[in-house]
Amino acid sequence: MKISRTASWFLAAFGAWSWVIWVTFTKNLFADASGLAFDHGKPTAYLWVHLALAIVSFILGTVIGVIGLRGVRAFRRADVAARAEHVDAS
Repeated sequence: MKISRTASWFLAAFGAWSWVIWVTFTKNLFADASGLAFDHGKPTAYLWVHLALAIVSFILGTVIGVIGLRGVRAFRRADVAARAEHVDAS
């Protein structure tokens, strides 16, 4: 499967963005003082549901980011090969 250079960069950026957002959210979730995530020190259903969402988002963000990075690397290898052919032809 081939994806464009723009799509590759978008997927890589999306993977990084997903990690930034969900790491921040998870930190805030565990620092929650409103009583939503912890009730007298015990985890609530709110915590478990949002923790599951964060974990799934970490996994999906990682997979999407890796796909994007592989696409970017493929374009870079193709550029290097094209330059090498151009030098050899000269």
